[in-house]
Amino acid sequence: MSFELPKLSYAYDALEPTIDAKTMEIHHLKHHQAYVDNLNNAIAGTELEGKSLEEIQKTGTDKPAVRNNGGGHYNHSLFWELLTPGGSKEPVGNVKAEIEKIGGFDKFKEDFSNAAKTRFGSGWAWLVKNSDGSVAVTSTPNQDNPLMPVADKQGTPILGLDVWEHAYYLNYQNRRPDYVNAFFDVINWDKVEELYNK
Repeated sequence: MSFELPKLSYAYDALEPTIDAKTMEIHHLKHHQAYVDNLNNAIAGTELEGKSLEEIQKTGTDKPAVRNNGGGHYNHSLFWELLTPGGSKEPVGNVKAEIEKIGGFDKFKEDFSNAAKTRFGSGWAWLVKNSDGSVAVTSTPNQDNPLMPVADKQGTPILGLDVWEHAYYLNYQNRRPDYVNAFFDVINWDKVEELYNK
């Protein structure tokens, strides 16, 4: 069974002004679709065909086409779910409690923003859940993610921000910090909590 591009639960213009409709449309229909197509081609006829997307993140990173496109599909599929029109402003439940343990929401925002702003070139900023239930901020290059054995910091991603230029350049040009700051206006913290509790 081949992987497919997930449908969004909101319209392309629903996240404006944080993320403009044209960026969302190109990001979803062009960039994400390319990752899906290339991943399907890369795993066809291999031992990875039929494995879950999560399993591929953990076992397929020795093959560059699988690592890049599998990561691209996984990361973007998660990213779309973490966005919501209007945002939910701040963490809830267990995630809120764990963020308090690492210095509180303001400290988390600062650390997460720094991870996103200082990631050289293309990549992602993450909030991950560790095996002991604690949370941590990290970042990865390109389409890597914290499920991969190659990641500097491993864990289960529960919040991610795409800082590839294709995610923001039409609206923000080279002003990545403005895009990162605006991201906090559209986070779906209920979804982050759901992922933490899985």
